[in-house]
Order: sequence, then structure tokens, then C-alpha cells
Amino acid sequence: MSVNNRTLEELFEQLGLSSQKIHMERFIERHQLKPGSVLAEAIYWAADQKAFLIEAKEANSEWSEAVDPLANLLIKKSSI
Repeated sequence: MSVNNRTLEELFEQLGLSSQKIHMERFIERHQLKPGSVLAEAIYWAADQKAFLIEAKEANSEWSEAVDPLANLLIKKSSI
């Protein structure tokens, strides 16, 4: 079992996105989802990105430790 803790920057790179801080911040700002959304079901993912996100969660892989924080950043919290 791997003990690698994948970072958000590495996840962005794995998804084919820029891992520069400013680009990550812009992506997060521009791709917010509604509360209750499922990250992998967002319309902006390409098929291979979506498949990777699903597999990372289903397999509880080392990547899931980076996918969860990304989901938390993208899925808007209820303002109630």
C-alpha cells in the first residue's frame, strides 16, 4: 500500500489542469457547484477526468485524499 499523500496541486496536474496557485484559485472560483452536488457529475469535466474522479473515490485510492478537499472547495455550502 502506498503512503503517498497526494496534494491538490498533484490532482490538478493529474486532471490535466494547471497547478499554479493562481490558476487553481480561478478554477475553483469559476466552477462552483450547488450544495448536494457530486463532484464527478459536474458538466465541465471531460470523460477521462470524470472517469478518474469516479475511480479515485470508488477505489478509495491515494487520490481520494486530494479529491475530497477539491469537492469541498467546489461544492458551495448552504447559506442557511
